[in-house]
Amino acid sequence: MTADAPAQASGDRAPADETRRAIEALWRIESPRLIAGLARYVRDVGLAEDLAQDALVAALEQWPRSGVPDRPGAWLMSVAKRRAVDHFRRGARLETKQQELGRELELQQEAEMPDLDSAADDAIEDDLLRLIFTACHPVLAAEARVALTLRLLGGLTTEEIARAYLAPAPTIAQRIARAKRTLAAARVPFEVPVGPERAARLASVLEVIYLIFNEGYAATAGDDWMRPELCGDALRLGRILAGLMPDEPEVHALVALMEIQASRTRARVGPGGEPVLLLDQDRARWDQLLIGRGLAALTRADALAGARGPYALQAAIAACHARARSAGETDWQGIVALYDALAQLRPSPVVELNRAVAVAMACGPQAGLDLIDALVDEGSLEGYHLLPGVRGDFLAKLGREAEAAAEFQHAAAMTKNARERGLLLERAAACTRAGAPR
Repeated sequence: MTADAPAQASGDRAPADETRRAIEALWRIESPRLIAGLARYVRDVGLAEDLAQDALVAALEQWPRSGVPDRPGAWLMSVAKRRAVDHFRRGARLETKQQELGRELELQQEAEMPDLDSAADDAIEDDLLRLIFTACHPVLAAEARVALTLRLLGGLTTEEIARAYLAPAPTIAQRIARAKRTLAAARVPFEVPVGPERAARLASVLEVIYLIFNEGYAATAGDDWMRPELCGDALRLGRILAGLMPDEPEVHALVALMEIQASRTRARVGPGGEPVLLLDQDRARWDQLLIGRGLAALTRADALAGARGPYALQAAIAACHARARSAGETDWQGIVALYDALAQLRPSPVVELNRAVAVAMACGPQAGLDLIDALVDEGSLEGYHLLPGVRGDFLAKLGREAEAAAEFQHAAAMTKNARERGLLLERAAACTRAGAPR
């Protein structure tokens, strides 16, 4: 009997572990809709998340024993709503409005239970849209919007967000807590704005999603060149938004841009985790399914818009790369024209830097170097490591190896990403060897 005990205990743990993993996976899917639905009732994003977390704790306690219910989303909502009723009952001596809201919730508990298994439900879609616009409200700083969006809409834990952004978990927790307090203090309504405010807020929403994607696509710090899980989270958020706002061209354009860029993920990292630059990538490793989805999203964006917006122009640039079967077949003149249009629509030093790369590929490295030197003189990208990195590339192509090595070393000293630093130092060493007397 004794010999069999450990095996039996292990067997008991296995189903519980499997259930826990199932709950964690389901939480990523259900939590945004759960929090969004609760926020509509309690009119407080912070309280809605607390109630959703209470429901998750209840699931972690009960489901390993009872099994995952047939309608897990509805089960979580039912528990969370009961917690909401209890919350308002405890606060019965507070404002009359809260008492009325508590009674309203209690009455709706059985009568209006939403079916969270149906993603097409109009009320749930409306709630999700409200949650996206609330989490990305411009009253919050950019880093707070990112953290809150990943928490509420990405279903990530504080620890997961902290790992992704190489920040201490308490710092992320404080950032999220401050964001919730800021939203409450500013009395930000749980709604989708209309008119000019909607356009301004949508720009903020798209910016947050693309910031998340970019951090995954080219990590700003740490030991990894990419964090594909962040790219996946951003893509999921973009696809949700496109489903909720099917008539917004820039939403589809952002999805197109992310799909096409994400298609290169496997080719961007070498066997040892080292970065592989665009022109050196094995294009056979690009994901054709993602490219097809991206091109289809770009076509839809173009059909909806009279003129391309900034995300559509960037997606069109990515499409030029995706359509080229080899680096040599890339339509660099077309890419320069797209960057010209982007610079007119959304002028910025980073756009000019990328435009300089395209000009160098279309017209030669000296033409690109002239544009880069103008950016150096202008000074706005002084702390941006890609500026000396690009300048070093042009100098190397012009045979000015010593100058190129110095630029690569300068760029390596500026970046906080270990993989990128290694690549830049390797390029500096190669230039030094090439320029050494024979």
